[in-house]
Amino acid sequence: MGAHPKGDAQIKDNRITQKTLGQWIAQHPACLGSKVKDAFQGQLPFLFKVLSVNTALSIQAHPTKDLAARLHARFPEHYPDQNHKPEMAIALTPFQGLCGFRPLDQVLGFLEDVPEFLAVVGAEPAAELRSSVGDEVRSREALKKCFSSMMSCSKKVVVDELNELVKRTTGSSGASTASSLGPLLLRLHSQYPGDIGCFSIYFLNLMVLEPGQAMFLGANEPHAYLHGDCVECMACSDNTVRAGLTPKFIDVSTLVEMLNYHPAPASSKIFPGVPDPADPCVTLYDPPVPDFTVIKIQVPANRKQYSVAALDSASIILVVEGDAVATAAAAHSDITVRRGSVLFVSANESLSLQVSSPSGMTLFRACSLL
Repeated sequence: MGAHPKGDAQIKDNRITQKTLGQWIAQHPACLGSKVKDAFQGQLPFLFKVLSVNTALSIQAHPTKDLAARLHARFPEHYPDQNHKPEMAIALTPFQGLCGFRPLDQVLGFLEDVPEFLAVVGAEPAAELRSSVGDEVRSREALKKCFSSMMSCSKKVVVDELNELVKRTTGSSGASTASSLGPLLLRLHSQYPGDIGCFSIYFLNLMVLEPGQAMFLGANEPHAYLHGDCVECMACSDNTVRAGLTPKFIDVSTLVEMLNYHPAPASSKIFPGVPDPADPCVTLYDPPVPDFTVIKIQVPANRKQYSVAALDSASIILVVEGDAVATAAAAHSDITVRRGSVLFVSANESLSLQVSSPSGMTLFRACSLL
């Protein structure tokens, strides 16, 4: 949902002459709000998605604006625009992902306990990582060397070691494989047999988000979505540098150079939603980038009317649960909304909801709060 040239949202109201959101915004640039229009050159600055992840999505990272411009100039077929792509995922169901490098003691523990992981990383880089503990600069360099060594490992060695690890994991009792992420390894290997990304679970934090919890993925942060449903918001870009769990192009040299090698615990990667003191129905997910903010609106069962406040930014509103009739001054007529309905709301327009579902409503709103 958005106006990226590769996926411009279709307008479903046949009374509107423009067929896509991008065309409509081009004709009505004031709908963005004055600050957003000026800051983002008349473009809607975000994309909004719903993901239902059953097969893991690739391990990837997204470039800074500087790097995106350089990559686009050199490889436009792989990097289709010049923008950065920070993103945020908010769990709708229990949600599993990978995010950022684990604390060093965890990586070293896996190098000791999982001989196949050690084999693809290499004894020398692993020893260097072990001896760097306590020296922040050296340990970041050593972590980079270990990850780079694994990503450059020959395909044959990767496949052989993975097969060996899968055989050992399948043949051993559940208790001894749990600490080595056995069930996750087997699941990923069944989806992407022989893929180097299967070993990344020993480098990257395993995140398990409960509904309503979020993770923010800034530039150069390695991550993957493994399982579950989420809403996702991001800057308006399609630039992705992949690292595994994918049949697509993997740009190893760019990836290894760009990543953020700051080890940190999984708990530090959870991005908090903040309740709005002015509206008890609202939780704000406001990341440290200007391109987007996500607002969760939870209308309780005992409220039959709710007013979605006007903002100085265009918004996209997604209904996740509930039914209502929406009215707005700018709308041609009342709009019936239900689970899956998507509305574009211009800047400085409010929306009134007459809620008909007995259990209330859940909506997510993407906007840019400059």
